[in-house]
Amino acid sequence: MSELKEEEQLVQDLKNPDTRRSAFSRLVSMYQEQLYWQIRKLLINHDDTADVLQNTFIKIWENLDNFRGDAKLTTWMYKIAHNEAITFLTKMQAERDLTLDDPEGYVQNQIEGDKYFDGEETQKHLLEAIATLPARQRQVFNMRYYDEMPYESIAEILGTSVGALKASYHFAVDRITNYFKKFED
Repeated sequence: MSELKEEEQLVQDLKNPDTRRSAFSRLVSMYQEQLYWQIRKLLINHDDTADVLQNTFIKIWENLDNFRGDAKLTTWMYKIAHNEAITFLTKMQAERDLTLDDPEGYVQNQIEGDKYFDGEETQKHLLEAIATLPARQRQVFNMRYYDEMPYESIAEILGTSVGALKASYHFAVDRITNYFKKFED
């Protein structure tokens, strides 16, 4: 079955009260890893990501009746995950008096202190470089570079224009490139 047909069938099963629970279980098993990594790229910390992922699936479950099918199911879920991650970051920022765009702040400390991080030095530097980006550029870079999402999908999730996303991605790549220049001999 094609991915599109599988998603259409899943949506039909989610809308049917008799198959909703089993369809939701399928949805969780199909998309939990994708959504986990989408959230993790914003939050960095595994435990925070797991909490936000759980909240994301709760929101998805609670809002199934509100899914109109205007967008793909995956796009809708990415948008919920994105909003939950941003809500978490905003709450954390207020509680801890942090700035999300502080490259020496929370995000970078999470990279170094994460017991689940097992990357090599270059990967660590890439994550640090990404952490230096303003929050919106970081989101756009992660969705485009890691998830290889088309600009149109990112625009739908973030609620902005394709042109603005292309510019944001370009600036993010420039900043990351400049970050790596300090490691050159």
